Amino acid sequence: MTTKIIMDTDPGIDDAAALTMAINDPSIDLKLITTVAGNVTVDKTTINAQKIVRFFNAKIPVASGAEQPLFKDFEDAARIHGESGMPGYDFPTDLPKPLDKTAVEALHDEIMASDEPITLVPTGSYTNIALLFSEYPEVKSHIKEIVAMGGALGKGNMTSAAEFNVFTDPDAAAIMYKSGVPIVMVGLDITMKALLTHESIQELPQISETGKMLHDIIVNDGDNSDKGIAMHDVNTIFYLLHPEAIKTEDMWIDVQTDGPAIGETVGDIRGAYHDGKTNAKVSVDIDAVEFNKWFLEEVRAIKN
Repeated sequence: MTTKIIMDTDPGIDDAAALTMAINDPSIDLKLITTVAGNVTVDKTTINAQKIVRFFNAKIPVASGAEQPLFKDFEDAARIHGESGMPGYDFPTDLPKPLDKTAVEALHDEIMASDEPITLVPTGSYTNIALLFSEYPEVKSHIKEIVAMGGALGKGNMTSAAEFNVFTDPDAAAIMYKSGVPIVMVGLDITMKALLTHESIQELPQISETGKMLHDIIVNDGDNSDKGIAMHDVNTIFYLLHPEAIKTEDMWIDVQTDGPAIGETVGDIRGAYHDGKTNAKVSVDIDAVEFNKWFLEEVRAIKN
């Protein structure tokens, strides 16, 4: 049985790795890719999504989305992902054209046309999702769940309080978390534990051309440490395929939309402020060894 998903993304190195898994794993049916400004500007994230689609000769439509956050100024992460967002590998240049509709229109059309509820997997800022819910609230009942990379219960990676995706557009994040749609928060609490080890990274080019492509872009990721490189967005796909490897806790998530803690995701860990209500399953622990094993197994299974 396959899971129908839509990825809303801002490639980005780890987004590209997540797209690689979603395109190729037979248990996932990736119906649409929408892009958003985040790691780099939306024109670049759209080109990068098209590069991954073209690399695998996949027949998956790409729609370009929001150029900037709802209200705050846009700040990219080119310092981490490079000016292009996906440096290090020479991709084909004969790229498919994006859809002649906006990301929001494409999201609406794909969700409403589906014969079963679709899972949304946003791995960038949530601007497109917020615009979708504001313009087409009827789609909410047709979404199975949102598995969103972003947020943190503790230390951020953009500020001391905020994770990058939420910081990029905190107002959009607030809209998403108030939407009533089931949400799984895949945040820094696990993505900074499930580092792709340097041993795993060095094995990649020995596997296949796909492995070489992933290796060549991953080694350019500025989110690097002695223990490995954080593949934040890939954890969403890992969760979809192996939820047993990730521990979650139900809680209410509020998003700070102004002040010095703008972009912080505040978890009501004690259940003290929302009368016991929850709006998210928050990822709090992960089997990092299993994550590395799975990542390499996925690459080995790709016939490219």
